[in-house]
Amino acid sequence: MFPYPEQYRIALPPMTTAVMVIWAILSHAIFADASPFALYPLFLLFPFAIGAHLYLILLSKGMQRLDQCFYALVHIPLAFVVWTFTIMHVNGHAFS
Repeated sequence: MFPYPEQYRIALPPMTTAVMVIWAILSHAIFADASPFALYPLFLLFPFAIGAHLYLILLSKGMQRLDQCFYALVHIPLAFVVWTFTIMHVNGHAFS
């Protein structure tokens, strides 16, 4: 069905992070500050990115598992920072 299914699987965690950013920008422009409709998808996207990394680690065999662990070790902290700032962006001035 897909010509390169492995590349699509490997791109899933960074694409999830990109969706976080796009959702934060669009939802902040549309909804009010700290809107639950804007926040709840963000609360689900970061655990989804972690789950995608775990899926990639479990799916790999041999030394590729170590590569996937390193990929997760680099991407998850960066995604956490992006996730934190997207939540702050969607909250706006709700806490002040």
